[in-house]
Formats: sequence, structure tokens, C-alpha cells
Amino acid sequence: MKNEILRLLKKQSSGYLSGEEISSLLGVSRTAVWKHIKTLKAEGYIIDSQTKNGYRLIQVPDCLYPAEVREYLSTQVLGRELFYLPSVSSTNREAREKAEEGAEDGAVVLAEIQTAGRGRLGREWYSPAQTGLWMSVILRPEIVPADAPKLTLTAAVAVAEAVMTETGLNPGIKWPNDILLSRKKVCGILTEMKADMDRVHYVIVGIGLNISQENFPEDIRDIATSLTLEAEKKFNRAKIAGAVLNSLEKYYFKLINNDFGAIRNEWKRHSVNLGHKVSVNTLGEVIEGIAEDIDENGLLVVKEIGGSIKKITAGDVTLR
Repeated sequence: MKNEILRLLKKQSSGYLSGEEISSLLGVSRTAVWKHIKTLKAEGYIIDSQTKNGYRLIQVPDCLYPAEVREYLSTQVLGRELFYLPSVSSTNREAREKAEEGAEDGAVVLAEIQTAGRGRLGREWYSPAQTGLWMSVILRPEIVPADAPKLTLTAAVAVAEAVMTETGLNPGIKWPNDILLSRKKVCGILTEMKADMDRVHYVIVGIGLNISQENFPEDIRDIATSLTLEAEKKFNRAKIAGAVLNSLEKYYFKLINNDFGAIRNEWKRHSVNLGHKVSVNTLGEVIEGIAEDIDENGLLVVKEIGGSIKKITAGDVTLR
């Protein structure tokens, strides 16, 4: 009901809507309307109330409320379930709990701040309040576990496309899934899976996208950036969230319909690795050579100095 009242106020953005009109349209009492208006104000919506005229929405808060994100969604599956938390240790951890409880394919966890955000290889992810998109998506694809790593590249392509569409910036992808602007990291993606030998139970795709930060801690200032720093303008975080989910669903459907080739082509178009000298730390060894391609399974193909070809499943890539 609160969201319905909000929808009516947005529709009437040019003028006032009386409590009597709202109660009549929604079939609730004027007292109930007033209580929901009070709740909206507490959530940060600026609503002007006048005795004779009624209510007028003045300003929407910069929050990732489900009602705000849904306004920009055109998806069929992703975002049907939206779980919003003002603060969370990690959206991936919360999403994993939701998945274990039976959350559906495409369910999304959104948070304003992560107190213990995680990146790849156990690294900390800096996620201050109301500055970025801290989001995890629960997917239940009918694919074999060996194909699950393709979701990492799929998510990278989706985020790059959404950023390009919404900001006009031209992001690059560093294998497998770091999104870069001006050679600095603007987005990290952490993919985690629960599976049996022959079956995927669920995959959690965690996305940390820096949107409105204008300053970073000294230890990451030289390697991190945000959409605002790069474009020199502010962005609507809920709109960015919707764009990312719309794009992710498009490429997710391609993946589960056996069209990884199209995703691979898009990934290569954004790649900052291919054709360049790289050093890849696979935790077991360090491989140096030219990043020549990604294969049909999403593995990085590196030609070493001696001419041998290595296909890398996972590792930390540094451009040389």
C-alpha cells in the first residue's frame, strides 16, 4: 500500500493529491494514507502536506529502495524478488542465506552499505554508505557446473554495457570480470556457486559498482575510481541498478540458451587484456606472455615467451 501511494504521488508530480482522492483510489482510510505518508517521510521522501490541497512529492531520496529500483526494471525474472537492507556485512553472504531458504531464480539483495564487503581472492571491498551499487543476484541456471564460470564473464559484459548506456563512458574489462575506467577499477564481481557433480543448485553474482564516491582511502586511491569521478556528474543509483539488472538478464538468457558465443564476442570487444603482455598469478604459478584470446569456455588463452599455450581457469591478471 505504501508503494501504491508513492506511485500515485509520482504520477501527480506536478500538483497535489488529496488524502480523500488517495483513499478513494486505493480503498483505504484517510488515516491509513496519513500513516503511510508518515512512513515515506521517515524513509527520506520529501512530501509537502497542506490541509486543503493534500500531498505533493517534492524529492526522492538517493536510496536503493525496491520501489525505486523497480521503476527502471524491464526484466521478466531478475528483480521479481528484491530484498533491501540499509546495512549488511556482505550482500553475497545475505544472498547465500536467502538462496538456502529457497529464494527464487533472479532474486536480488540490495544494500546501502557493506560493513565487510568482499572481492575476489578474499580481498576487502570498500563499500561506504549510499555511494555505490552493492548488490547480489541469486541465479538458478539449468547448466552443468563446468559452465558456471561463464556467468562471471556474462556479468562483466552486462555491467560494462549498462555503464556505457547510462553514462556514455567506455568501460574496459580485465579478465575475468574487473570493470575499468581510465585503467582504474570501478566495479568488481564476485561469483560463488553451490553445486553437486552434475547439477548447479544456485550461483550468487555479487556486484560492487562505485557510483558517486569522490574520494577513496589512500591505499586504493590510485587504483579505484567511480562513475561520478570519471563523468564529472552525479547519477541516480536506483536507475543504474535497474540498468545493470536489465542488461544482466539479457545476457543471462543468452547463456542459458547456449549462446555464449555472443557474450564472448562482447567480452572481447571490451577487453583490456587481449593482445597485451600479461602476468597471471594462478596461486600455483605465475604465467607471463601475451593474452591472445578467451576460448569457448571463457578461459584466458596466454601464449608464453617460449611459444607454449596456457589456458587459465582462474587467476589474478596484471597488465605488463
